[in-house]
Amino acid sequence: MLGKKLFPSFLYHMSQKLVSLVLFICSSNISHYASAEKFSWHTQAGEYTDLRFGNKNVVRYVFERMKPDDRERTYKPFHHVFQSDGKGFLTKGPGGKFTHHRGIYYGFSKCSALNKEGSKVSVDTWHCKRGYQTHEKIIKQQASGKNASHKVEIAWRVDDGTVFATETRSLSFSYHKDGSLIIDFNSILKTKQESVTLDGDPQHAGFQFRASNEVAESSANNTYYIRPNEGRDKNGATKNWPQNKEMINIPWKAQSVVLNNDRYTTVYIDHPKNPKPSFYSERNYGRFGSYFRYTLTPTQPLTINYRLVIAKAERDEKECFDLHSEFIANTR
Repeated sequence: MLGKKLFPSFLYHMSQKLVSLVLFICSSNISHYASAEKFSWHTQAGEYTDLRFGNKNVVRYVFERMKPDDRERTYKPFHHVFQSDGKGFLTKGPGGKFTHHRGIYYGFSKCSALNKEGSKVSVDTWHCKRGYQTHEKIIKQQASGKNASHKVEIAWRVDDGTVFATETRSLSFSYHKDGSLIIDFNSILKTKQESVTLDGDPQHAGFQFRASNEVAESSANNTYYIRPNEGRDKNGATKNWPQNKEMINIPWKAQSVVLNNDRYTTVYIDHPKNPKPSFYSERNYGRFGSYFRYTLTPTQPLTINYRLVIAKAERDEKECFDLHSEFIANTR
């Protein structure tokens, strides 16, 4: 009788241990596969650094220093975004329709600064006329299975080489739970000059995104925008300040373009602590963003924060609003 009572108990405990062992092995394998693909940086010295996830390209930071005999191609650093397959670019580089439009970029067409002789001059860091931007160094880069980031130093220069402002530009990269790419853009701009004016207009200043030149060449009429309280506009339609007075202080906006027969939607999110008023512009060929006016002094640096959420998918107004809410909640 005693053996009959113990035997089932023995089997029970053995089965529990076996189940635990199987679960441990499975969880170990799941953990291994979940962490098999990680972000990593790969640098081509003096030219660019690529961010990859596993073996797939995600983002490229282009930082070749300005060459007088190749000025147009090298007059400002910028970030490219790759298409979802990691092969072609979703964003635009040099050349094409408006060569100064470069992927994810930041500048002002109307800057006032002092040159080497101490005289006040007008500088354009948007078209890079009478001035330009140079990558100075990568301050820090990190990458893991969950996210990646880097911090770089960029000099804003008068054409005679004078540095009138120094920017610390930081970008972080991660994937949203829905699979879209999240890019957080932070910039701190400082000056040692008495006063630097930053100005322009919604089409030629601020923080902006430009889709591939292929959009301009073949699919501009398929581009549409999604706006707060309006939802999706019709294909090819755009709104711009000052013609459209409501295009001011907008918390978010989304652009949807067709590239290689695939539709990509980029949600642009403006942090409420960024300088205001902010004025918005959009074009069906793929550029959109906003600008503001600011006076930079040694005691008044300029700090900005934006988020881009990029997906090979379409979005609706609620999805865009929710992405905006997530960003604000995480950066208070």
